[in-house]
Amino acid sequence: MAKILVVDDEEYIRFAYTDELEEEGYEVITANCGYRLLQRIEDEKPDLVLLDIKMPDYNGLDLLQDIRNRFYDLPVILSTAYDTYKEDIKSVAADYYVVKSFDLTDLKDKIALGLEASQCVLTTQG
Repeated sequence: MAKILVVDDEEYIRFAYTDELEEEGYEVITANCGYRLLQRIEDEKPDLVLLDIKMPDYNGLDLLQDIRNRFYDLPVILSTAYDTYKEDIKSVAADYYVVKSFDLTDLKDKIALGLEASQCVLTTQG
């Protein structure tokens, strides 16, 4: 069972994502901010990170860079209410970019693609 770390400052988003993704068979852990996120990733070893961009304490794009520097192969999906960040050069480091919606079909598709791609990398490296 794949483990997904959802990082979002909005409680209802964390709840909705957790509910939907657990129904899909994923194990879901959450964080409400970017504080000590790299340590959390080290401790929890998620298979994929779903990362909000606009949080009050941390910029998700800066966190993305930190994740890439330390956990290069960990799939990261940026999830935001704003499609304007897609043009930011920092966002290209993400595996996928999803605009938040009540319909989570696109998000679930991107998660499946991200996990599948990371399994291919693990298989070819192992």
